[in-house]
Amino acid sequence: MDDLRQKITELALSDAFKHGTANSKSVLGKLLGSTPTLRDKIPQIREILEEVISEVNTLSTEEITQRAPKTTTISKKKEEKSLPSLDVEGTPVFRFAPGPSGPLHLGHTRAISLNAEYRAIYNGKLILRIEDTNPNAIDESAYNLIPKEMEWLDAKPNEIFIQSDRIDIYYDDIKTLLEAGHAYVTSTPAEEWRDLKRKSKSDNYRDLPPKVQLAAFEKLLTEGSGIVVIKTDLEDPNPALRDFVAFRVVEDEHPRQGSNYRLWPTYNFAVSIDDYRLGITHVLRGKDHLNNTERQKWIYKYMGWKEPHFIHYGLVSMSDTLLKTSEIKQKISEGVYEGWADCQLATVQALARRGFKSKAIRKFWIAGGIKEVDITFSWSNLESVNKSLIDSKSKRLFFVPKPIQFSFETPSEIQKTAPFHPDIPDWGVRSETISSNSNVYLSKDDISLLKSGDIIRLKNLCNVTFHDDKLIYHSIDNIKGTPIFQWVSDKNMNLSLYYPDGKKDVGLVEDYAIKYIQETVQFERLGFVTLSDSKSNLTAFYLHK
Repeated sequence: MDDLRQKITELALSDAFKHGTANSKSVLGKLLGSTPTLRDKIPQIREILEEVISEVNTLSTEEITQRAPKTTTISKKKEEKSLPSLDVEGTPVFRFAPGPSGPLHLGHTRAISLNAEYRAIYNGKLILRIEDTNPNAIDESAYNLIPKEMEWLDAKPNEIFIQSDRIDIYYDDIKTLLEAGHAYVTSTPAEEWRDLKRKSKSDNYRDLPPKVQLAAFEKLLTEGSGIVVIKTDLEDPNPALRDFVAFRVVEDEHPRQGSNYRLWPTYNFAVSIDDYRLGITHVLRGKDHLNNTERQKWIYKYMGWKEPHFIHYGLVSMSDTLLKTSEIKQKISEGVYEGWADCQLATVQALARRGFKSKAIRKFWIAGGIKEVDITFSWSNLESVNKSLIDSKSKRLFFVPKPIQFSFETPSEIQKTAPFHPDIPDWGVRSETISSNSNVYLSKDDISLLKSGDIIRLKNLCNVTFHDDKLIYHSIDNIKGTPIFQWVSDKNMNLSLYYPDGKKDVGLVEDYAIKYIQETVQFERLGFVTLSDSKSNLTAFYLHK
């Protein structure tokens, strides 16, 4: 038995090292998997197992690390392998640069997670730059929401900059380029200008002297129509890289700047200026920005600036996941969604409301890395990561959707003893006494195939004989092959459960639920949910299995 105890201790230490705490089911599974002959001794093993698990889970992290088998330490390092190394000199500076068109969504969390992780690895800085130079695509609430949502993702920015507050900086830099002959102002009609580019032909305004260009620029600040263009190579085989727009006129009032400006910088110009002037050393973004990178390099070249390190990762395909902010906003106004936190959405607010942990989202994207290969997003993979974080911290409860009432008949009182968690005895049990004539509620869906006289088991209580309107006590011990049902007594609360696909279940939950509002619990046989409350009754949002 000493050898057996030593083996169990090693497995328990290994499990605790990997997951923070040792889990008896996990340890037992690994023990029987490595030594199948022990299956006949499970009763004796369980006693030793529970003692060892209890001892190991009282150890500190340092003690577990010291005592864990060496192979565990090696595998742990491999399991938590971080992102690839970067070329770093001094303190690296990263940035997350969203447009304020609305709250953040799942797609944004990739860039946030990667940049925040590299900041942590290199003890660098992470700048939030809100790119609001398109007055027509701004949701004013986003200015405050985005920093808060980054903080929820454990990616609080070191500094925050808003591009519309920096317009005069952009004006100064474009005047430098105009004066040096690297940019021009044109009032050529847009389609004609684009057609000239396609044919590699020069616009009539392109080669006018800098003095004329500067005068045209100053005029555009207050009146007239036209664009300011960065000169590149008109012979470039990629038409997208030939001359590109740096400024355009937008007469609409800006939510933050009002009517102070009418000449607004484009994405490529403002980004180039800010990445340099804010000291960004590493630019991480999708490979759909490859053309933008080549455009921006022209500005670095003309200004004599050192380029940041550009890193382009593959694109992510998210089928059946609505991420387009304008479409979400439209459907909210139409009443399709109740708001940005509607659990049918993949906004950060909705993910948090359902019970996803920010750490799970971060771990998911970090595991995906920064390779250039395109990937397909998997909800099941994200849910698996999330489950590994919440399973050992979630209470268990019974929920009965579409409840049907039965009268319970028994010759004597029976005690329900249901653990709050099957692997954490210290959490105690949900207990209550069920006597004759008590009401018991079962789900309409569960009993739909039953016929009078069938024997079923009420989980954590007893076996009963099913009849149309009553349940009659049969026996206590488990009967192999007997279907097991969740149930609730009159100690219940009404609850509405909302699913990500828009469906809704109305039913009864054990009254213990009131103690866990705003927490994630597991409805047994159904899945994890996050409890909330409303004026009329409890609500819950489905998370995952």
